[in-house]
Amino acid sequence: MPVITPQLVSLDRPLGAAKDEVITTIAGLVAAAGRAGDADALAADVLAREALAPTGMGGGIAIPHAKTPAVTEPGLFFARLAPAVDFGAPDGPADVLFMILAPEGAADTHLQVLSRLAGSLVDDEFTAALRTAATPEEVVALVDAAVADRDEADAPVDVGGRSLVAVTACPTGIAHTYMAADALKAAGERAGVRVTVETQGSAGSKPLDPAIIAAADAVIFAVDVDVRDKGRFAGKPVVQVPVKRGIDEADALVTRALAAADDPAAPRVAGGAAAAAAAPAANESLGALLKRVLLTGVSYMIPFVAGGGLLLALGFLMGGYEIAFASDVAGQNVAQHTALTYQLWNLPSEGLLYYLGCVAFTIGGASMAFLVPALAGYIAYGLADRPGIAPGFVAGSIAGFMGAGFLGGIVGGLLAGVVARWMGTWSVPRWLAGLMPVVLIPLLASIVASGLMVLVLGGPIAALSTGLGDFLNSLSGTGVVLLGIILGAMMAIDLGGPINKVAYSFAVANLANGSPENPGPWMIMAAVMAAGMVPPLAMALATVLDRRLFSAAERENGKAAWLLGASFISEGAIPFAAADPLRVIGASIVGAATTGAIAMASGVVSQAPHGGVFVMFAMDGTWPMFLVAIAVGVVVTAGLVIVLKRFVRRTPVPAAVEERELATV
Repeated sequence: MPVITPQLVSLDRPLGAAKDEVITTIAGLVAAAGRAGDADALAADVLAREALAPTGMGGGIAIPHAKTPAVTEPGLFFARLAPAVDFGAPDGPADVLFMILAPEGAADTHLQVLSRLAGSLVDDEFTAALRTAATPEEVVALVDAAVADRDEADAPVDVGGRSLVAVTACPTGIAHTYMAADALKAAGERAGVRVTVETQGSAGSKPLDPAIIAAADAVIFAVDVDVRDKGRFAGKPVVQVPVKRGIDEADALVTRALAAADDPAAPRVAGGAAAAAAAPAANESLGALLKRVLLTGVSYMIPFVAGGGLLLALGFLMGGYEIAFASDVAGQNVAQHTALTYQLWNLPSEGLLYYLGCVAFTIGGASMAFLVPALAGYIAYGLADRPGIAPGFVAGSIAGFMGAGFLGGIVGGLLAGVVARWMGTWSVPRWLAGLMPVVLIPLLASIVASGLMVLVLGGPIAALSTGLGDFLNSLSGTGVVLLGIILGAMMAIDLGGPINKVAYSFAVANLANGSPENPGPWMIMAAVMAAGMVPPLAMALATVLDRRLFSAAERENGKAAWLLGASFISEGAIPFAAADPLRVIGASIVGAATTGAIAMASGVVSQAPHGGVFVMFAMDGTWPMFLVAIAVGVVVTAGLVIVLKRFVRRTPVPAAVEERELATV
C-alpha cells in the first residue's frame, strides 16, 4: 500500500483550533481511510506522545506521531492547516503538518520510508513546495519523490579535512532522530565540514565505520535516550544535547563541536577501549548529575528487591513466620538451616510445602542481600560507567557489613564513582591505558571508597541508620499517621519522578529489616504501595463519573489506568497530569496522603515491594484494610479533581509556555 494517498491529504481545511482537536480529527480521517482500526486509540497514543514533548519543529512544521497498535497500515497524513495551530514550536504555530503513522512491529522497509520523509522536512524547497501545492495529487507526488530511496552510504574517510561524527536518537525513533541527522549534515555542509551521522532509530541502526570515527575531530550526541555502544567514541571531544536541539540548533552544534576539538579541556567521551559511556553534557548541573546517578542506582536495584521480596513472601506463605526465626546454628535462620540440611528426597517432617517455603525464603534472602551493593554499584556506574561498578559493589558490601544500610550504600557508591571518574581523566602511557578500566581503576577506587567507609564514614552512618530505624519503630498513634501522610504525598507529587522514587526507595531499602517482631518496614512498604496506586485509579474513576470533563483521549487513557493503578504503576496518571498538572497533582496528593495515613494507622503490612492487588497474599491478612485505604484515597482524589475541574479555572498562559511546562511534568 502506498505510504500516502490523496485520501490522506487535507489542504486548507479547518481541522480544529487546538492541537488535541486537530489530532483527534485526523485520527478519524486516518481510520476512515483504512489505516487505523480505532480512531480514539490512535488519537490517545499520539496525544500521549505529545505530552512527553511538543512536536512543533519550527518553521511552521509539526510532526505528531506515535508507534501504536492502533495503526493497521503504515503511512503519512498531510495537512495544510488553515488557520495555523500551535504545536509548541518556539517560533509560533504550524501550518504544515505530517502525522507519521507507524504500527507496532512495522517492517524495517516501512520505517525507513517514514524516516526519509522526516529527514526531508528540513529541506526548505520541499516544505515550500508543500505550501504551494494545489491538489492532493501534487502533494502525493512531492512526498513520493522525497521518500524515494537515497544513497545513505558513508562518505570515504578523508584524513586531510576536518570531520565530525554524530549520533541521533529519540524515544520513538521515527521523526526527530532522522530530522536531527539531516539538519546536522546540512549544517556541516554550510560550515565546510563533513558530518557523518549514525541514526539509532526504529528503522534500525547502521554503525559508523570505525575508520570514520577514528578520523573525526569530535562527536555530537543529539539524543534523548542512551547511545548504543558508546565506547567506540572513547576519548573524542563530545557535545551532548537533546535530540530536538539537533534540529533547531544544528549550526551552533557544529560550531561547538569544532571548538571542543580545539580545546584540550573540553568534555570527552569517557574511558578507554573497554569503556562504554559518554561524558555527561557539559552544562549538566550538580543537582541534575546527582539525580541522574541516584535514579540509575535505584532502577538497577529494584529487580533484586522485587524478585527477592516476592520470594520472601512466598516463603512465609508456604512455611509460616517461624522460618525467619534464628536456628540453633549460629548465623542461620530456620529457613536457611532447613534448605541446607534437607533435599527433595530427604524432606523434613513438616512436609514438602514447608520445605519449598524454606527454599524460597532462602533464595529471596540471598537476592535481598544484593540490595545495598547493587544500589552502590550502579550509582558508581552512573558516575564512571563500567570501571565504577566493581568499586561501587565493594563499597556497598562494606556498607552492609558495617550496618550502614542504604544510606551507606548511597555514600559508598558516590565515593566509588567520584574516584573512578577522576581516575578516568588521568593521562597515562599507552601501554598502561588498557589496564586502567579493568585493573587499576577498580583496585584503587575500591581501596579509597571502601577504606573511607571502614575507617571514617561507616560507623557514623550506621549509627544514623540505626537511629532512624529506632525512631520509625518507636512511632505510634499520630506519629505513624504523620509518616503515612508524608510518604503518601511524596508518592503522588511527581508520579514516578525523583520524589516518588525517594519514598519508594526508602520503603524498599528497609523491607529486608521487617519481621513479625518488627513489622514497621513492612507497614511503610504497604503505605507507599497503596498511596502510589491512588492517582491512576482515581483518574480512571473520574473519567467514568463525569466523562464531559475529559477529552476523548483522556477517557481512553482512563481505561488503561484501571490496570496500571491496580498494578502499582503511578505513571498511569501522567497523561492526565500533563494536560492539567495543578488540579490533577493537587488532588492526587490529597488522596494519596489520606491513603498513606489510613494504611499506617491500620497496621497494614506488605512483604512484597511491588505488584499492587496482585500480591495481596504477601499482606498477612491485612489486605482488607489495604483495599479500604486505597478506596478512600481514590474516592477523595476523584471527587476533588472533578470539583476542581468544574469550579476552578486555570489562568490562561501563552501556549508555547504551557507546552514547555507540560513537557517537564
